[in-house]
Amino acid sequence: MKNYKQLTYAQRCQIYVLKKTNIYQQKMASIIGANQSLVSWELKRNIPKPPPTA
Repeated sequence: MKNYKQLTYAQRCQIYVLKKTNIYQQKMASIIGANQSLVSWELKRNIPKPPPTA
């Protein structure tokens, strides 16, 4: 059975800061100490949505 690791809020914030600087997912993962697939999943799952327009 695999052990899954949840990201902390601080790690999520760090991912988005690194994403804005165009760092590769593999490098992001090594910086925050997580698996690359976890970083990929986090980016897909928590993409900020634009505010609705009237």
